Amino acid sequence: MTEAITSADTPRNSLLMVAAGGLVSGILTLLLPALIDQVVGLPGQFRISLIAVPFAVLVFILVRRFSANPGWAAGLAAIITMVAFVCAVNAAIFIDGQAAGAARIMRYLLAGLTGGLIGTAVMALGIGVLPAGPRHAAAWWPMLVTGTLAGTLLALDNALGLDQTSFLYPVWQAAVAVRLTMVLRRIKSS
Repeated sequence: MTEAITSADTPRNSLLMVAAGGLVSGILTLLLPALIDQVVGLPGQFRISLIAVPFAVLVFILVRRFSANPGWAAGLAAIITMVAFVCAVNAAIFIDGQAAGAARIMRYLLAGLTGGLIGTAVMALGIGVLPAGPRHAAAWWPMLVTGTLAGTLLALDNALGLDQTSFLYPVWQAAVAVRLTMVLRRIKSS
């Protein structure tokens, strides 16, 4: 009886641990720009990708632990995550620029939705083509929806004047990490 309870708690507990890992990686992501700004001579896009290192490490751990992928594929998933971060930031900046005449909150909302969608989509496409990655688009929909909607936190951050102490990264990374774990678990158990 206690074994059944323990085994039933294990998936929930591991998802809570993944969410906690996402929150920690998000907090570290907030702290990195000040540190990276101290390093002189790094190109702009590379600097942006370095900010994604904490989340990339978490993705590496998740792909290694919850999928049947080899170690090199987990490393590739981490690199894909860093590329996704750069794509998300650039997409959000582009949309913000395109919506220059709109109200400020609308610009941030559109930029957040776009950045969340692009970042999650690049991760899903990249991790989906790994050797043991899910090939069914439907498996990735929950992660795409979660990442896109969580991207709206950018608008909330900016509306509340919390640009420097953002809710965006910790909550977004926790939510996407949990969804990624659920996708990887489903594929591993199939």
